[in-house]
Amino acid sequence: MDIALDVNMKNSRDFDREIIDNAGRNYFYGFDYDVMHPFMLRSFQPFFRPGSLLELGSYKGEFTRRFMDIFDDVSCVEASEVAIAEARAKLGGMVSYFHAPFETVELPKRYDNIILTHVLEHLDDPITVLKRINDEWLMEGGRLFLACPNANAPSRQIAVKMGLISHNAAVTPAEEAHGHRCTYSLDTLERDAVAAGLKVLHRSGVFFKALANFQWDKLLQTDIVTPEYMEGCYKLGQQYPDLCSSIFLVCEAGN
Repeated sequence: MDIALDVNMKNSRDFDREIIDNAGRNYFYGFDYDVMHPFMLRSFQPFFRPGSLLELGSYKGEFTRRFMDIFDDVSCVEASEVAIAEARAKLGGMVSYFHAPFETVELPKRYDNIILTHVLEHLDDPITVLKRINDEWLMEGGRLFLACPNANAPSRQIAVKMGLISHNAAVTPAEEAHGHRCTYSLDTLERDAVAAGLKVLHRSGVFFKALANFQWDKLLQTDIVTPEYMEGCYKLGQQYPDLCSSIFLVCEAGN
């Protein structure tokens, strides 16, 4: 079932333009699809609740596809018309879609699981959106899975030492062109979740990462990096979450 909502609002952001690859970075890398998505799902799965799932910011449906094997009731909210059209073409009527920004979308019910991965850093007012999740969209006992790129990932810290970025949490011009507004670390991510009223149940990281995404894409085309090595990076990330590619929180609605 496809649900498109017309949003009568003036918005200065061009969400279709923000997803276009630019000279400084790709919007998505093979590393995201082939490495991070499986390991992120593996990290989330022990905390899933039975029932429905809402994905906020589904892009073109690649991560959504993985949830369809676990949940019968999957819905997505996506602000980019281009991205949601491609997702619909791939996934068809198995997913309910809402084409609208998170700030204005009206959803018909509450959900048992809500996924917000690599999206919060794009929002102009992240606490307002997190508050909507807490107050309006999470089912009682439901779980929010909140993941962001990590400011303290070794790949970013190395970039600082190389003089490529000024500090760990810097937003580069290429990231800004993709709509990034900030770069989170575990402390600032939890700060915003708590400010929105959410209760944090679990915090961790996904995949120890010392190389940039474009470097990983090149490595993945060779036999230099084995599945065993990637498994080691995943397990090491659980030991050192602050040195992971992505950080994540599992939250429930608070008072």
